[in-house]
Amino acid sequence: MTIAKQTLAQHHPENMMKAFIVDRYGSKTGLRFGEVPIPEPREDEVLVQVHAAGVNLLDTKVTSGEFKLILPYRLPFVMGHDVAGVVVKVGAQVRQFKVGDEVYSRPDDFRIGAFAEYIAIRESSLAPKPKALTMEEAASIPLVGLTAWQALVEKAKLKKGQRVFIQAGSGGVGTFAIQLAKHLGATVATTTSTANVGLVKSLHADVVIDYKKQDFENILRDYDVVLNSQDGKTLNKSLRVLKGGGKLISISGPPDPEFAKEIGAPWFVKLFARVLSASIRRKAKRRGINFSFLFMKAAGDQLREITRLIDAGNIHPVVDRVFPFESTNEAMAYVETGRAKGKVVVKIK
Repeated sequence: MTIAKQTLAQHHPENMMKAFIVDRYGSKTGLRFGEVPIPEPREDEVLVQVHAAGVNLLDTKVTSGEFKLILPYRLPFVMGHDVAGVVVKVGAQVRQFKVGDEVYSRPDDFRIGAFAEYIAIRESSLAPKPKALTMEEAASIPLVGLTAWQALVEKAKLKKGQRVFIQAGSGGVGTFAIQLAKHLGATVATTTSTANVGLVKSLHADVVIDYKKQDFENILRDYDVVLNSQDGKTLNKSLRVLKGGGKLISISGPPDPEFAKEIGAPWFVKLFARVLSASIRRKAKRRGINFSFLFMKAAGDQLREITRLIDAGNIHPVVDRVFPFESTNEAMAYVETGRAKGKVVVKIK
């Protein structure tokens, strides 16, 4: 029995809960397993007993301090951006949910904290859990689902008959985005390693490029949309596969001035975003391509749309591994290897 397991099993005071906490950025020891007070929901929030939490690359990046300019969290705070669980308490203004409802969410920035026994979430960021899914499967969806939705539906306005290139098809965002793009009627190209060719084909990707053997820029031409999730070199190569008027949407940076404006960033962050994205914006403009950076936002209404697609059988979760709660640091380390097929989840209750 691990120390974490022993402490989890011991009775703890009524108003305290177990959680994985960020004490300082870039800590080599990972998250600290400890006790914090159970949050009291505000008037527009519900308190959710967490059954499962999705683990994302974003968790490791926020923990390392990579995002502290655009997401200046006050330390210490509880980590975790993806949650599925049961409502145990509702705020005075909450109308759409009641105690006992099964729900899932990607909580708002600055209100995260899914690696815990309880979390308070704004009603507007919450949606009913898809009936067809287990808690673990449901916890794998919100962040990647909303990322794909906001990229392909909101930003790209992807239409039937268009062609979209989704990078890293076997990852969390990739597995969801391929299915969503196919549902929207697009032709989908993707990259993956030899080992995962079968997986992305099973999601009905039309063009599958094994990046270990081929270079996508020698194969793809005249695409309408690229969803970039890789490095700067790949971002630049992506410009060359788009047609004039095409859209390059990046979820891995660099942040652009439009994004800095959207989040109401201070002037120095706006300047930073302008400088960081200057080169790619200039190259895109020269080719008549629209470049934008996407940092997904919490949105309960969009999650409801996603719930409908899942319950109709149009999209299926892809879960690689489920870790026990006390192994949250191991789950994060596994996500950081980049080898996960689909999503990694932590089972809490």
